[in-house]
Amino acid sequence: MIILGLTGSIGMGKSTTAAMFMARGVPVHEADATVHRLYRGAAVAPIEAAFPGTTRDGTVDRDLLSARVLGRPDEIRRLEAIVHPLVRAEETAFLDAARRSGRPVVVLDVPLLFETGGEARVHAVAVVSADAAVQRTRVLARPGMTEAKLDAILARQVPDAEKRRRAHFLIDTGRGLAAAEAQVDGILKVVAQMSSGTTARRPLVSRRPG
Repeated sequence: MIILGLTGSIGMGKSTTAAMFMARGVPVHEADATVHRLYRGAAVAPIEAAFPGTTRDGTVDRDLLSARVLGRPDEIRRLEAIVHPLVRAEETAFLDAARRSGRPVVVLDVPLLFETGGEARVHAVAVVSADAAVQRTRVLARPGMTEAKLDAILARQVPDAEKRRRAHFLIDTGRGLAAAEAQVDGILKVVAQMSSGTTARRPLVSRRPG
């Protein structure tokens, strides 16, 4: 079974791209969606213990938690030490189920794949990207987002240029949905030819628009 890592910085269109893989019948484990579930379940008690006052009505209040940890590296590491093992446990269960069902390829959608060393757990990495101006426009259109908050988020992430350099595949969402879908189809054709346990050797679908 080929495990494809899917990653990209905030506002690059990774969730939309993950949906393209799912639409083509590829099982996708979404780390962000897993965190949302954990914030309504297993992560609530340990987060409240570590960050008192950041939960409401049995769920983690993401705005309160973000205000508590954003821009504070030590606090972020404390939070990650709680959340990351829980996410990894669900990821492992997802992979085990996919293997049992004989899936030829799965996708691990992990926003901080490079930042957490997650590329060691996959056979190849697909990076979702777009021009910086497109990225900022998308993110700043989100409710409650500010320039300062965006800059703090980006400071925690591997720069987009470095992600592109380390990618085996690139999906440029700045070219429109049809172009992104064509790139996803191209990736799946290459991945279908990969034998299990083989690491791709940078067969980039596209580096730049054109």
